[in-house]
Amino acid sequence: MTVKPASFDLDPLDRALALLESADPTPRLPELARAVGLSPSHLQRAFRKRFGVSPAEYAQSRKLKQLKSALRAAPRVADAIYDAGYGSGSRVYEKTGQLLGMTPADYKRGGTGVAIRYTTLSTALGVLLVAASARGICAVTLGDSENALVTGLRQEFPAATVERVDAGRDEWLAAMIDRVTAEIGTGASPPVVDVPIDIRASAFQWRVWQALQHIPRGQTRSYAQIAQTIGAPHAVRAVASACARNRLAIVVPCHRVIRADGSLGGYRWGIARKRALLERETSKRTSRS
Repeated sequence: MTVKPASFDLDPLDRALALLESADPTPRLPELARAVGLSPSHLQRAFRKRFGVSPAEYAQSRKLKQLKSALRAAPRVADAIYDAGYGSGSRVYEKTGQLLGMTPADYKRGGTGVAIRYTTLSTALGVLLVAASARGICAVTLGDSENALVTGLRQEFPAATVERVDAGRDEWLAAMIDRVTAEIGTGASPPVVDVPIDIRASAFQWRVWQALQHIPRGQTRSYAQIAQTIGAPHAVRAVASACARNRLAIVVPCHRVIRADGSLGGYRWGIARKRALLERETSKRTSRS
């Protein structure tokens, strides 16, 4: 495929962005690099540094937006998949399930038919709500009131069936709760299971959240350090935004991200809880050393 060069009034990275927005089909990295006069490796590094994602991740996010729009408008899921530029329906279900948080068909129905079970318990940090779909954990929230947390869960998933369960009667959910509560010092056993996650996110948000999960307990990183870690040093504000959009308290430890001057910055579930979490983790780390 030959990719027509974008306007040379733009610098190479902006031309690459313009081509990803306009070219059909989406050019692969070597084709894109030739069109803007850079080597593939240099384009990959420079594009990620400026925009926070690779060219392929940007293209994937753009196609996902097109798919969401098409799912709302097209009469059939198959038509929407085709209209969004996907050639294979099976690949769409494989690749977009994690980003949509549900299958394309479920998304088209507004989440109707998705079953979410949740439970709540009291902790030293307030009320903890843990919710899961059949795919994995979809919400871990902290607050002062169970009613407020449940209301927030229903607002997040308005078309889903939301049901409270007794964690003692749901072995899988109980294991997830043990993992979360062990992190805040209220569980008797250490985390022994991986946590499957079922949330909607952009490619950039996933990269930020994955970086957060690699911050050791008892340590912190600045927003700028996380931006450096993911190869997007100029995306500090975008990193802060991704932290603010995290719906999985503790599991995705955004409380371990602070400002460059050492101040705590923001926290979706309250600065007091952020400070308490960090103090607990620091105390545990000190006692073990």
